[in-house]
Amino acid sequence: MLTRRAFSQGLVASGTALLAQTGGKPLPAGSAPPPQKAPDQRYDLLIQGGTVVDPGQGLHTLLDVAVKDGKIAAIAANIPADRAATVVSAKDKIVTPGFIDSHVHCYDGVARCTNADHYCLGRGVTTVVDAGSAGSENIANFYKYIIRTSATRIYAFVDIGVLGVISLDHSYDNPAWVNPKAVAQAIETYRPATIGVKVRMTESVVAEKDIDTLKKAIEAAEIAQVPVMVHINGPHSPLPDLLKLLRKGDIYTHCFAGRKNFIVDAAGTVLPAALEARDRGIFFDTAQGQAHFSFDVAEKCMKQNLMPDTISTDLSNLAVQRRIYDLPTMVSKMMAIGVDLDKAIAMVTINPTRMYNFDAKIGALKTGYEADISIFELREGNFDYEDTEGKKRTGHQRLVNKAVVSRGELLINEV
Repeated sequence: MLTRRAFSQGLVASGTALLAQTGGKPLPAGSAPPPQKAPDQRYDLLIQGGTVVDPGQGLHTLLDVAVKDGKIAAIAANIPADRAATVVSAKDKIVTPGFIDSHVHCYDGVARCTNADHYCLGRGVTTVVDAGSAGSENIANFYKYIIRTSATRIYAFVDIGVLGVISLDHSYDNPAWVNPKAVAQAIETYRPATIGVKVRMTESVVAEKDIDTLKKAIEAAEIAQVPVMVHINGPHSPLPDLLKLLRKGDIYTHCFAGRKNFIVDAAGTVLPAALEARDRGIFFDTAQGQAHFSFDVAEKCMKQNLMPDTISTDLSNLAVQRRIYDLPTMVSKMMAIGVDLDKAIAMVTINPTRMYNFDAKIGALKTGYEADISIFELREGNFDYEDTEGKKRTGHQRLVNKAVVSRGELLINEV
């Protein structure tokens, strides 16, 4: 019987193949690369000739990256090919730390959630943060059947509602279902996989109880000593009333949403409360999802120097179908409205590591860090991108994943 990890790798293989290039010649899909005999063989894998873009180290230059025992072993120019068992050419491509999606829903098989290995790892995203798909009563199953068995690195926020997305429209109705102590205990039980508390501030979900519910989420976070991720799109209360409750290190997700009580006023000016929140150390996350991202709002904020800290997708089964597709597409979309390549890559590599308490060394291609690496083709042309309102912008670059290394294992994308 296949383990979930083996099954997940099979899903990845529906758009990728477990193969490698040795001596510049691709091996047949599914075959294992034979080791090269060399007198000074030091590395398991060598990625040669790519442009390394690693904002965490200020790198944007031609370099080789070597991997040994699942870790970054060396990053330097002109590492000899005969020192590696497997050599992959990244000529004319960019090599980055494995992308980190700071907001997904990957409790696969539950409600609207998607499969991380297929839609994330298969697209160059080696780590994801699940944004409250599970609450305190079902985090155990999410941990056992998804987090522990997936090839993708998965961390989770625990929703303040007892069942997370399963009862999205009713989780906050019953006060007994919003239990800060139970949420804090769940986070403690499943550390280091659990890294925060999620709460939704949307009128259709929490109505006039949004302030009280946010206070309960913060209470849980205070007990567990973790951040709160606050979904804000069309809240009942004015945005300043919500933001003033947030603490340094908390996350305002869906920051460029365009519904009632959002981040800019009628004249298009960023609310002073949002700027003050940024100054206090609140993080801003894009998380487009099905209905949470407006080009108009994003452009107005960016023109007033309010940039997001992280680019994320809010990926779900429905979001995959509704203009999201994957994180590289979302990065390309942000580039289309003026975020330059290096800053955009920082928002999906080093920036998340400064926001979340990951137990793995990721987000940079440093010696000794986890060998999570992505190889992209940066295509030039005219590419149309859409926000959740169906409005379009045309960009002139698009990131397309060609290969990914996850925990030292190479997968090459054949699509």
